[in-house]
Amino acid sequence: MYPVSARFLPRLAESHQPVTRVQLFRTDGSVVDLPHTGGSVSVDRGQAIRRSCHVTSADVSLIPRTPADQLLTYGARLRIVRGVDYGDGTSELVPLGVFRVESVDGDPTDGPVTLQGKGLEVCVADDRFTEPYRATGTVIGAITAIVHRTLPTADVISLIADTSIGSRTFDVEADPWAACQEIAAAAGAEAYCNADGVFVIATLPDLLTTPPVWEVAAGDGGVYVTGNRSMTSDKVHNAVLARGENTEANTAPVQYLAVDSDPNSSTYWGGPYGRRPMFYSSSTLTTVAACAQAANLKLAAAKAPNASGDFSSLPNPALECGDVLRVIHPDDTRELHQVQSFSVPLDEGGDFPIQTISAKEDA
Repeated sequence: MYPVSARFLPRLAESHQPVTRVQLFRTDGSVVDLPHTGGSVSVDRGQAIRRSCHVTSADVSLIPRTPADQLLTYGARLRIVRGVDYGDGTSELVPLGVFRVESVDGDPTDGPVTLQGKGLEVCVADDRFTEPYRATGTVIGAITAIVHRTLPTADVISLIADTSIGSRTFDVEADPWAACQEIAAAAGAEAYCNADGVFVIATLPDLLTTPPVWEVAAGDGGVYVTGNRSMTSDKVHNAVLARGENTEANTAPVQYLAVDSDPNSSTYWGGPYGRRPMFYSSSTLTTVAACAQAANLKLAAAKAPNASGDFSSLPNPALECGDVLRVIHPDDTRELHQVQSFSVPLDEGGDFPIQTISAKEDA
């Protein structure tokens, strides 16, 4: 969760005035505060571009009409924040993301105007390789080099221990952001752009060992609105075999099989669920340890859908994918959930649906 003061989360459950701000950073360096009437920011760990937004405004001057207007718009960015007014003359705002403007459309006379944006990963993804690209060295160094190839001043932070990778040559037309994801997997990690527009390399927090950052409770003083639990076996695997063979470095093939070894898990390897492996291979994997990290990362996602939850709460703009939540349903059932996706409204009455990738009973 994005760092907030001790006052912030309790205030969300109280009657309060939400505060939102949208800034447009034009390509000439000018910054404009956009008056807006609505919109939302969607955050989804399952998408390559983790954050996206749409903003509605009554200002028809935002629609590019001349070549000069287009020049200012193509490549422009949006920065969006939301927070709370404490009613004592102070407020607290948290970022929801930095976005490249993808489209602007609307009635040029009466409006409204809609601006669509995507997280900064899209800048890296669109800058496809025009010649073979060789990634080598370490996970952090290789990802940083690819990001800086497109965005030389971008901040890249790592929350993992660095890991060596085997040389990997990506073909012409290959997606550089997909390359970053493949390289991160060699360290059992994932790469994404956070709410500040900073590129991050991190592992998914463990549901059972990570303290919950927020309690979503039903009843008086709680933020719970509605809830739903579901189970499915579609695309659910209980083992991942990760393999690596690097012909460039002339290294021997390596592999590691990660299985769901928890006898209490509904997808226990060899239990009633059976054996349902999936497979992953990359030339960046040159050691058994690297294969193990990649296999365990893939397994965490592959087995997660066996138990999922979808619920709505009062909006919390500080939430982040991977956050562990304690959910208390109206019947007092307590569960731990891990956030997969959510959508933050930019108006007062908007709903705040949250989808989770796993759910466990909480004592």
